[in-house]
Amino acid sequence: MADLPLDSAQTVELKSRLFPWWNNNARDLPWRFGRATPWGILVSEVMSQQTQMSRVAPYWTTWMNAWPDARALAKASTAEVITAWGHLGYPRRALRLQECARVVAEKYNNRLPQRYEELIALPGVGDYTASAVLSFAFNARIAVIDTNIRRVLSRAALGVESLGGAATVAERNLANDLLPHDSKESNIWNQATMELGATVCTAKNPQCEICPLCEKCNFVAAGKPGLAEGRTRPRQHFKGTNRQVRGLILHALRSKTDAEPLRYRELVKLWPKSAQLDECLMSLDDDGLIELLPDKAIRFPK
Repeated sequence: MADLPLDSAQTVELKSRLFPWWNNNARDLPWRFGRATPWGILVSEVMSQQTQMSRVAPYWTTWMNAWPDARALAKASTAEVITAWGHLGYPRRALRLQECARVVAEKYNNRLPQRYEELIALPGVGDYTASAVLSFAFNARIAVIDTNIRRVLSRAALGVESLGGAATVAERNLANDLLPHDSKESNIWNQATMELGATVCTAKNPQCEICPLCEKCNFVAAGKPGLAEGRTRPRQHFKGTNRQVRGLILHALRSKTDAEPLRYRELVKLWPKSAQLDECLMSLDDDGLIELLPDKAIRFPK
C-alpha cells in the first residue's frame, strides 16, 4: 500500500493544538466516544439541526431507549413520534426521521448504508448529515462542513470572518485541503473543530483568551477584522408567529391524558385569533403532524 501524502504544515500545527484541547474539553454527549450505533449518530445529527446539542441530549437518550434502531422507530405510531420529539422544534424533522427509518429498515435490512450517495438519498438527510455520519460513525475521511467548522477554519487559516449563508466553493476547498489524511484523525478533526466553534470560537463573542489556536490564529493576528459581520442566521422573532401557535397546538395535544380529540373551543382558548389559528391548523394538517377533523377538532395521526 502506498504511503499517504503528508498533512500540510498548517494542518500539522493546528492539529497539534486542537487534538489535546479536544481530549480535555469535549462535552460528554451520550452519542460520542464510541457509545452510539451509526443509527444513533444519525438520530443525534437530525435532532441537532438548528438546535443546541446540550438541549438535544436528554431527548436523544429517551428516544434511543424507546427506539434503539431504525426498525423499532419505523413501527412506532405517528403520535408517539411527535410526542417524543417534545420541544426540539421543527417537528417535521421527526416525521422525516421516521420516513428515513422505514427506508433503512426495509431497503438496507436495518443497517445504515456507508456510501455517501445512499445516505444522501435517505429522507431528511442532506450533505452535512451524510458527511457527519460517514465521519463520526464510520471513520470515513470526508470533510464535514457546518457553520461552526467553517468559522474556525476561515478565521484560523485565512484570517477572515466567515459570513455564513451557503458554503462557498472556497470554503469547501479549504476544508478539504486542511483535512488530515488519516481517516481516524479526520474524524477527530471534524469533531474538534465543530466543538471549538460551538463553545469557544463563537460567532459574536469568541473566547480567544482560552482558544488553543489563538497563538497561530491568523484572524487574531489581523485584529479580528469584520468580527460577527455576517450573522449565520437572522435573528428570528418568535412571539406571535405561526411557529409559536403551532407549538402551542402540539404541546396541548401532547399534554392530553385521554384519547379524545382536542376540541376547537379548547384551541381558541390557546390562541383567540381565529384566522391565524385556522391557518396553523391547516398547515399542521398539511405537514402530517395532526389530523384535522370536520368539526375542527384535532388529534395526532393514527
